[in-house]
Amino acid sequence: MIFENQPKITVYAFIGPSGTGKSYRAQMVASEKGINFIIDDGLLIKDNTVIAGTSAKKATTKIETVKEALFMRPEEQQEIKKAIRKYKAESILILGTSDGMVDKIAQNLDLPEITERIYITDVATEEEMKEAKRIRQTEGKHVIPVPTFEIKKDFSGYLLDPLQIFKSKGKGEKPYISEKSIIRPTFSYMGNFTISDNVFRQITEYVAERMPEVYRVNRVRVETASENTNIYIEVVIEYGNNIFDVLKDFKIKCKKEIEKLTAMNVGKIDILAKGVHMPEVN
Repeated sequence: MIFENQPKITVYAFIGPSGTGKSYRAQMVASEKGINFIIDDGLLIKDNTVIAGTSAKKATTKIETVKEALFMRPEEQQEIKKAIRKYKAESILILGTSDGMVDKIAQNLDLPEITERIYITDVATEEEMKEAKRIRQTEGKHVIPVPTFEIKKDFSGYLLDPLQIFKSKGKGEKPYISEKSIIRPTFSYMGNFTISDNVFRQITEYVAERMPEVYRVNRVRVETASENTNIYIEVVIEYGNNIFDVLKDFKIKCKKEIEKLTAMNVGKIDILAKGVHMPEVN
């Protein structure tokens, strides 16, 4: 067994039907049990950070989603096993839709037998589960228990909606704070989300308005590839400024604002100075 030289890992399972809010509550359950590692839909998560795996929700078909979530491929198994060894995980929470699913994941990853099983009905009311299913069915939204910026690179071009959660455990107790990421999977019947070039132009103009060195934005062209969004911008610079320094500063600020406001992963920004604006002389 691959973990034979490590301290024994305690394995927990969090089980519930698809769409009932498992991922939404995963970190809360892990926090209450003192678990730092979560396995959910193909990802290994440690303390709000993805450390290994590829989200099954990015798969192009539901069949591929199941394969990703169960770690059926040897290369995926090895990646997760290596990360568990590296970080010396002592306890792991596996999310799944059934007892059979979590058992299969544990088996594929050579993990010990599951010690404790928590069911969604133990932590959520019937009304809460119905609402979660309604959102899944009508809006096609799924939750991944990590902050938006952690998975942004894997979902460039898809909807990401940060969801803050704050829960107090009682007077004198440390509050539970978490951020989830809501995404719509690529196979969702709701379709993919794209952002028009005009939105990018508006963002670059917003940045330019706050930089007196930039007179105006002339043109914005966007190319969305499989991994990144590449942007080409033409600007006019105010006379008397170092063009190289202005373009460099403008590029950094544009990238920051675009990624913050659209949750898209910007691969490359090319900025060209197409002219210099001369102030009017009275």
